[in-house]
Amino acid sequence: MTHEPTTHEPKTHDEPTAHEPTAHEPTTAPAEVTAFPTARHTGCPFDPPAELAALREESPLRRMRYPDGHHGWLATGHAAVRAIMADPRFSARYELLHLPMPGFEEVEIPPAAPGDFTGMDAPGHTRYRRLLTGRFTVRRMRLLTERVEELTAEHLDAMAAQGPGLDLVEAYAHPVPAQMICELLGVPYADRKQFTGHVATLFDQRADIEAKGAAYGAVESYVKGLVAAKRAEPTDDLLSDLTGTDLTDEELAGVGSLLLGAGLDTTANMIALGAFALLSHPEQLAALRAEPGLAGPAVEELLRYLTVADPAVRTALEDVEVDGRLIRAGDTVTLSFQAANRDPARFPGPDRLDLRRAATGHVAFGHGAHQCLGQQLARVEMQIALPALLRRFPTLRLAVEPSEVPLREQNNIYGVRSLPVTWDQT
Repeated sequence: MTHEPTTHEPKTHDEPTAHEPTAHEPTTAPAEVTAFPTARHTGCPFDPPAELAALREESPLRRMRYPDGHHGWLATGHAAVRAIMADPRFSARYELLHLPMPGFEEVEIPPAAPGDFTGMDAPGHTRYRRLLTGRFTVRRMRLLTERVEELTAEHLDAMAAQGPGLDLVEAYAHPVPAQMICELLGVPYADRKQFTGHVATLFDQRADIEAKGAAYGAVESYVKGLVAAKRAEPTDDLLSDLTGTDLTDEELAGVGSLLLGAGLDTTANMIALGAFALLSHPEQLAALRAEPGLAGPAVEELLRYLTVADPAVRTALEDVEVDGRLIRAGDTVTLSFQAANRDPARFPGPDRLDLRRAATGHVAFGHGAHQCLGQQLARVEMQIALPALLRRFPTLRLAVEPSEVPLREQNNIYGVRSLPVTWDQT
């Protein structure tokens, strides 16, 4: 697509009812979905809600009624999700979106704060991305490999000293990426208690808009103080580096808050949930332990299979035809990355974890202009942390029944709240 997004508000139309097809929809179009599926009934903690697969099989793009009454769309097919994410005629601006989760029906979502480029379109989004992309290249992230190896070794040593019977989230999955993102940004790791609770609130679906706003404000206030210190006395880190750009203190605080939140939560949940998945698939675990060269493909497959971040939301800025259906200007589309990554049209046998699968093309990090900026760092951390854990503790296993592992089901980032593990002492 070569279209540029418009700079005006989307055109308004009389919205169709649940039973009124648009011009491009046949009268046999699937019935409108009345809610975005979130409940996992299968008993498998790694599978998305079964309703998503059923909806995708019937139609990869269909109408959905939002909690506030908006008649929008739900995209569950891999091709449809990628097409929408790559099309600049779909906006990420917060103030244009209708949210698929209940609890925000009466809330008017404000525009993105300065520096929060995830809620912006071009040219604002482009400006921030250009400043940051060169600082998150594959080459630069691979240069951090040695430091990630040092951190994993330190925490594995601490686990061994503590002995069998501990929470892998607290002992390993969270501190490794948390310390890494703090060092990368120039955030004192000792300060983490000042913001980790607020970051958790930002990702908690049960928190209302006021609580989320307060949490964001607290994180931003902390980072703003840090920015002022970096301007006065720069150090060798990303925030200090960015003080040499044209970003204002407010913008730097927004960028720093965004990167800090994402770096603290997302990768930690992928490491913990990835370990849970491997411990639940012993043949796959054995393959990864035996074949060091499998680390790269294994991480891509775990990203596809688990897809911890879901969903994304976009609003059409003009009429757009996708998958033979007309999405009208002002229509919001919810895109399920989980459903797209389990689409059998793209990944044969998608519900099977297969570390030898060619899982390239997954949308675990999104797609298009808004694809996750820190994806290469996350890959490096996972490719080091998971194999190192399995090598260090050959008899690592769950200390509880799989059904007893507490899950983060009411969270924008899926994962486990804790992962009790044990191993045989040598």
